[in-house]
Amino acid sequence: MAKVTVYDMTGAAKGEFELNDAVFGVEMNAGLVHQAVVRQLASQRLGTHKVKNRAEVRGGGRKPWRQKGTGRARAGSRRSPLWRSGGVIFGPTPRSYSFTMPRKQRRLALKCVLSDKVRSGDLIVLEELDFEAPKTKQMVKLLSDFKIESKALFITEEPKENVQRSSNNLQGVKALGALGLNVYDMLNHEKLFLTKNAVTKIEEVFA
Repeated sequence: MAKVTVYDMTGAAKGEFELNDAVFGVEMNAGLVHQAVVRQLASQRLGTHKVKNRAEVRGGGRKPWRQKGTGRARAGSRRSPLWRSGGVIFGPTPRSYSFTMPRKQRRLALKCVLSDKVRSGDLIVLEELDFEAPKTKQMVKLLSDFKIESKALFITEEPKENVQRSSNNLQGVKALGALGLNVYDMLNHEKLFLTKNAVTKIEEVFA
């Protein structure tokens, strides 16, 4: 089992913590991780775009001119897609872009990214993470103590309002509960902070 250093909120080392290889020691599967990201982003699409086809546009009640003898091309309706203000051919209509992945694959993708964070040294385990009140200044100090200048994702055992509100005003910083952990956010943030309780909960769910 891999061992990582545990830090307090000031950046001081407080000991070591063992990580379960079933969750944090998985070989990377880039194709599966990519599929998980595409699925997550596709599920966020509203799919409310809409155009009118030739059955929905206004007009077209009568034939514009007689079939023969005018010298012009045959026309049966003003709704034709060939006409200005006519219908649209194969245009977008409301639809859902979401698709499903087997639960085992979704979980494996999460474990692949968690394991990659451990191997790259971008996973940091905290003894505890909580603030007495929502203060952006406290989150800035925490990042400064760890000398973090890149995007950071904080994961606590349960969603903590003070932590989340303290990070809301900081670009590139986000806080989630352990059950809200997802592939896209982990990949979108270089540093991943986990509390010890969050690690335990993740291992209980995914091991």
